[in-house]
Amino acid sequence: MVPFYALIVSFAVFRALGLLGISYFDDWQSPLQWAVAVMLLLTASAHWGGKRADLIRMVPPALPRPDLLVSATGLLEIAGALGIVLPGVSRLASVCLAVMLIAMFPANVRAAQEKLTIGGRPVPGLPARTLLQAVFIAAILLAGWL
Repeated sequence: MVPFYALIVSFAVFRALGLLGISYFDDWQSPLQWAVAVMLLLTASAHWGGKRADLIRMVPPALPRPDLLVSATGLLEIAGALGIVLPGVSRLASVCLAVMLIAMFPANVRAAQEKLTIGGRPVPGLPARTLLQAVFIAAILLAGWL
């Protein structure tokens, strides 16, 4: 849920900056792009911090080298955060990020089914995780395409 809160709060902050006269944020897409970037940087930070072991446990056992997969997805999240705010690549970044989230969804399913924890907190159940994933994908695609 923390990434969801980060997305919503940072969108509100960036949009407020637009309303206060910073013209770059005086629409809804730029604040959304930057909010998505904040969310992605937050989630990427977990790939090397204290939550790393929890993320590794989420990787389905059929996949090789879960530690490398967690590192790779963290790097892709950082690249996506940069790409989503760059006009020349934001569309490509949004599509790649959406594909990545879809590819990572089996890990979310496993986490929900096995009632795993991240940072000591239980992960949301599968319906909530599915809804969150849909919200993240929608936000990412909207940030990159409109």
